[in-house]
Amino acid sequence: MKDISIVIPVYNSEGNLIELARQVHDALSEMNYELILVNDGSKDASWEIIVQLCRQNHNVIGVNLRKNSGQDNAIMAGLSYSHGNYTVIMDDDIQHSPYDIIKLYDVCRQGYDVCYANFLKKNQALWKNMGSWFNGKIADVLIDKPKHIYLSPFQIIRKEVVDEVLKYKGPYPYVQGLLLQTTSNVTQITIEHHERYKGKGNFNFFRSMSVFFKLATSFSVYPLRIASLLGFLVASIGFVLALYYLFEYFLSDHKVEGWLTLVLINLIIGGLILASIGLIGEYMGRMYLSLNSKPQYTIKETVGFTETESHS
Repeated sequence: MKDISIVIPVYNSEGNLIELARQVHDALSEMNYELILVNDGSKDASWEIIVQLCRQNHNVIGVNLRKNSGQDNAIMAGLSYSHGNYTVIMDDDIQHSPYDIIKLYDVCRQGYDVCYANFLKKNQALWKNMGSWFNGKIADVLIDKPKHIYLSPFQIIRKEVVDEVLKYKGPYPYVQGLLLQTTSNVTQITIEHHERYKGKGNFNFFRSMSVFFKLATSFSVYPLRIASLLGFLVASIGFVLALYYLFEYFLSDHKVEGWLTLVLINLIIGGLILASIGLIGEYMGRMYLSLNSKPQYTIKETVGFTETESHS
């Protein structure tokens, strides 16, 4: 059993990995740790560098996925190989400093199940900050997130909670949602968010939307209820307008012009219908893929394990 496992999903980060491993080893040299690097279908030389690091340091473990499966899926793959009493999840760009792991570890050992890193200032694009803020507000409602907690990608988790999270076998894991479904005993500490060490970020608008849909459709039926409420609201407005137009037609000299009204009503109702059908289709598509046992990830090879180590 290790003191700490560090799970890091890796995607096109060949320029960061050697320095990342060096900093982890420097920060945790006095502890029994393991560094699990999950290569999520990188198109650069990330896997070759991971193999090199595994050969140089017996604390480093490499997991190579057959295809790009997404950040949360790669994290689930790494968690399934972790043996630590506590497991850290962090990014591969060294914006999350390995030297802050001990701070998270010390706080979590006080009795918490999860300790998040909170950043007063994030060194990233404005739209990413806005997306994080928006997803946080949605999470307050959909997964009952404590309002004072920032769902940081840099966090430490107690082993018992990791074991519960790994019971989820669906193809669309959302690790933050799974954590909050498992425990409410969470806290956070404020640490510094650093500049990216090398390269450019891989998180774009479409990946951000993917996170939103995982959050919205995997842990709550609120979106379906909102669609139903909007349907009732539009129907009620239509009923009131119908009464108003009937009144205008029979009891007033003013004759209602119908073309513009019909166009506007059709646009509004048609848009709501299409949005509701798309939302229902998103739920049904995820159910279909889950029933057909779409895998979270597929592993091509691993490096750094001994024969006696078991895969959770």
